[in-house]
Amino acid sequence: MAIKIEYRKFWLTLLVVFHVQFIFNTSYGQPEVHLLPISVKSSFRALSVVDDSVAWVSGSQSWIGRTADGGQNWSFHQVTGFETLDFRSLYAFDSQTAIIANAGSPAYILLTTNAGTSWQVVYSNHHPNAFLDGIDFWNSKAGVVYGDPIDGRMLLLKTNDGGKTWREFPAASRPEVKAGEASFAASGTGILCLGKSELMIATGGMISRLFRTTHQGKSWRTQEPPIIQGDEGTGIFSVAFHGERGMVVGGDFKKGIDPTGNAAYTEDGGRSWHKPNRAPGGYRECVVYLNGTTLVTTGPSGTEISNDGGKNWQALSNEGFHVVRKARQGSLVVLAGNEKLAVLKE
Repeated sequence: MAIKIEYRKFWLTLLVVFHVQFIFNTSYGQPEVHLLPISVKSSFRALSVVDDSVAWVSGSQSWIGRTADGGQNWSFHQVTGFETLDFRSLYAFDSQTAIIANAGSPAYILLTTNAGTSWQVVYSNHHPNAFLDGIDFWNSKAGVVYGDPIDGRMLLLKTNDGGKTWREFPAASRPEVKAGEASFAASGTGILCLGKSELMIATGGMISRLFRTTHQGKSWRTQEPPIIQGDEGTGIFSVAFHGERGMVVGGDFKKGIDPTGNAAYTEDGGRSWHKPNRAPGGYRECVVYLNGTTLVTTGPSGTEISNDGGKNWQALSNEGFHVVRKARQGSLVVLAGNEKLAVLKE
C-alpha cells in the first residue's frame, strides 16, 4: 500500500510540475527583436503605435515614417520646409492623422490629416528657451504637450480639439521647477496621460522628480523615485504605468553602460518606489508595459525585459534603441533608434 501511495504521489507531482511548466512556457514566451530593412538616415526618437496595423515614427532631419501593415512595409518622407528639425515627439490617431513636435527653438507643433502629404503648423514658440519634450492624449480630443521650463515654470500646452489648436496653461497651473531641473526629449515618453484627467511628467538634471495632477493641472504633487540625479544628464527619461504598477527608467546618458540609479518600480500607484533587484544594463531612454507584469526597456547600449513587474531585468537584445512602444489597441510592439526600426515577435 505504501508503495502505491508513493507511486501516486510521484506521478501527481510530475503532473503538477509539467502543468506549471507548460503554463509558464505558453504564457510568457520570450519575444525576439527583429530588425526591419530600412535605408533612411535618421535618428528616430518618437513612436506612436495605434493598433496592430498602424504605426508612425519621427526623428532627425524631419523624417517621418508610417506603416499600415504592422511594420512589414514603411513609407518615409521629410516635412517640407522643416528639413533641419528633429521631431522627437509624436502622437498618431490613425493612418491619416498625426501630430509631431520638434526639440529646440523655435518650437513647432505640426498636424497632418492626410497621412503626411501635407502638414499644418498649429503652434509655434520663438522664445530662446522653448524646447518641447513630449505629447500624450487622454482621448481623441484632449491632450498635452510639455516642454522645458521658461521663467522657472514648465511649459505646458493643452488641446481640446484633437490638436487643431493649442493654448498654454496659465502660469499658476504650470509646475514650478528648481534650478537645474528640466526634462528630456530622448524618447518623448516623459509624459503620461491616464484615465480622464490624470497627468504625469518626469524631470531630471540637478533634481529628478515625477509631477502628478489628477485634474489636468489645477494642482500638482511630486514624487521622488530613487533615480540618479545631480548632473544635467541624469534623471528620469521615461515613465509608464499599468494600473497601480509603475516604472521609471533613465540614468546618466554620459555613462551609457552604468546601471547606477537607472530604474525604479512601484506597486502601489507611486506611494512608494523601489530599486530593482537586477537593474537594466545601463542608461535607458524608454520603458513600456506589454501586460501587467511584463515590461521592455531600451537605450543605446541594449534592450531588456522584465517578467515580474520591473523587479528583475534580463537581456533581450544587444541592439540598442531610443524608444519602444506598444499598440494602444492591440499587441504590436515597435522599437526605433539611430537609423533602425524593429518589431518584437514571439
